[in-house]
Amino acid sequence: MKVVAAVVQMTSTSDSNANLDTAERLVSAAAARGASFVSLPENFAFLRCEGDAAFESQDLDGSWVRRMGGVAARHRITLLLGSIPERIPGEERVFNTSVVLGPDGQVLGCYRKIHLFDVELPGLAPYYESGSVVAGERPVVVTTPAGALGLSICYDLRFPELYRHLVAEGAEVLTVPAAFTERTGKDHWEVLLRARAIENLTYVVAPAQVGRHAPGRASHGHAMIVDTWGGILAQVADGEGVAVAELDFERQAQLRRELPALSHRRLQ
Repeated sequence: MKVVAAVVQMTSTSDSNANLDTAERLVSAAAARGASFVSLPENFAFLRCEGDAAFESQDLDGSWVRRMGGVAARHRITLLLGSIPERIPGEERVFNTSVVLGPDGQVLGCYRKIHLFDVELPGLAPYYESGSVVAGERPVVVTTPAGALGLSICYDLRFPELYRHLVAEGAEVLTVPAAFTERTGKDHWEVLLRARAIENLTYVVAPAQVGRHAPGRASHGHAMIVDTWGGILAQVADGEGVAVAELDFERQAQLRRELPALSHRRLQ
C-alpha cells in the first residue's frame, strides 16, 4: 500500500478564528496536491504565550473538531489535528490532545500528551506546561486508511521508549506534531526525528509551528516527513506551507525483513 502524506507548517496565535482559517486553507492545498493523509501541528487552532491569562479550550465534539471534520469529509482525507486544548470537566487545566479524523469527518481516536515541557533553558523564559496541562497516561495507536498511526506530541519526541511501545503495538507511522522552540529545534529537531525513524524502521510525520507567535514565543519549524531508512522525504524549510511525500508500506516491510532489528531486541 502507498499513501500520499502531507505535513502543514503554520504560525498560530491566540486568534483561533484566524488559525482555523489558515489551517483549512493549508489542508485544502495539501489535498489538492494529492494527499490523502494530512497533519496539522501542535496547538494549530490556539497557541498562547506562557503566562497569558486567557486559555481557550474545547471539547472533542466542539466547534473546532466539527469544523475540521467537515474539511476532512469534503476532501475525503485522514486528518490529524496536531493538538487542541481539550477541556476537562471540573479542572482549570486542559489536556493537550491530538485528534485523528477519518475521511467521513468522524473522530477515529485521540491521544493526550504524556510528557509535559517543564524546562528552564538559559536565555529563555521558564516554561512550565504542567501549570496549564494535565499529563495523559496512555500511548495510542489508531488504525486509519493511511495506516496504523502511533501518536505523540512535541516533547514526547525525547522519550524513545514511547515510540518502541507504539511500534510494538503495530504503528506503521509515527506522528509528531510540534511547536519546538527555536533554541532546541535548531540542534535537536531533525536529529531526533530521524533517530526515531531509524531505530523503529518506520515513517515519521512531523507537522510544525514556525516563527514568532507573540513576544517571547517562537518556534523552529522545519515540518518534515522522514522515511523508514531515516532520509528526509519532504520538508517545509521556512515559513507557512505544506510538504508532501509518498509513504510506501511495502518498502517499509521489505526494509524490516532485510534489517530485522525490531525482532532482535533483548531488553524489553
